[in-house]
Amino acid sequence: MFLKKQGWLVEQAESGFQALEMFQRALYDCVLLDISMPDMSGIEVCRQVRADSRMRGMRLVAYTAHAMADEQDEIMQSGFDAMVTKPLTAERLFEAVSLAGRTA
Repeated sequence: MFLKKQGWLVEQAESGFQALEMFQRALYDCVLLDISMPDMSGIEVCRQVRADSRMRGMRLVAYTAHAMADEQDEIMQSGFDAMVTKPLTAERLFEAVSLAGRTA
């Protein structure tokens, strides 16, 4: 909703597997991945994206309720460009998307 209001084209996947299928059909500039998705974690999706050279430039932002420092370290070490924690605010989301754009 926050991104749509700013004019972003937004698509949604219901699961990690569906997200990976979408990535095979189209290239995305930036992806917000929930860490706790059905069937496959966002961490596993991130690892698969990073292992695929066709998706090299895709910026990945983790979206999670996991606020412990060790959990956040594991998430970022899996290959994400930025992370936002729940509850999400527009300001934090825009900052994370901006950070992802600078590190990709």
